[in-house]
Amino acid sequence: MRRLDQLLANLGYCSRSEARAWIADGRVTVDGEPAEDFGQKARPAQVRIDGEPPDHPEGLLLLLHKPLGLVCSHEAREGPNVYSLLPERWRRRNPTVTSIGRLDKDTSGLLLLTDQSPLVHRLTSPKHKVPKRYRATVDRDLPADLVPLFASGTLLLDGEKDPCAPAELRLVGPREAELTLTEGRYHQVRRMFAAAGATVLTLHRERFGSLALGDLTAGQWRELPLDFFGVT
Repeated sequence: MRRLDQLLANLGYCSRSEARAWIADGRVTVDGEPAEDFGQKARPAQVRIDGEPPDHPEGLLLLLHKPLGLVCSHEAREGPNVYSLLPERWRRRNPTVTSIGRLDKDTSGLLLLTDQSPLVHRLTSPKHKVPKRYRATVDRDLPADLVPLFASGTLLLDGEKDPCAPAELRLVGPREAELTLTEGRYHQVRRMFAAAGATVLTLHRERFGSLALGDLTAGQWRELPLDFFGVT
């Protein structure tokens, strides 16, 4: 059961103070009858807003094909962000829709967005070892001995005391490779190649766990069931 003003505000329809006017104007019904008061409690399934059921009252989980040039931060000073691709109402939700992990501005590919904090914790926790696969192009030919080095669990990144966990590297061309990680350190893919003397020119995340982008084009997203990863 939720207060009606809280329900409308949390789902991004309006502020709690504005919800009072919505209810007074008869825009909200409970079991087919005009809501009595903004403090009235009801289950989302009982509620209609302008004749429609509430928008994703249980939460959101989205698979987005992140384009280049967008950041995963909510800070306006960092530039255009991935949340600008979403419907305005979703951008006003509370809890806020956020990314599960991050891709930097110059990285494209598969990104998950949600307003469910247990999912964020579950899928970013190092102990769960969710594999993430990237495709990278670099500025020089990659030696074959990089494959066992990345797999060894001994590669130490600049400024860190603990080596990277074993990672699977597949060379698909002289200057192109697929790298599968189970960690999510800051700029880890770029730093791993930098430790081997190579600069990453392009970087794209192809998979996250069992998920792939499929036919989604850059900027498009699709919904996933909240229990997709077994966490609700």
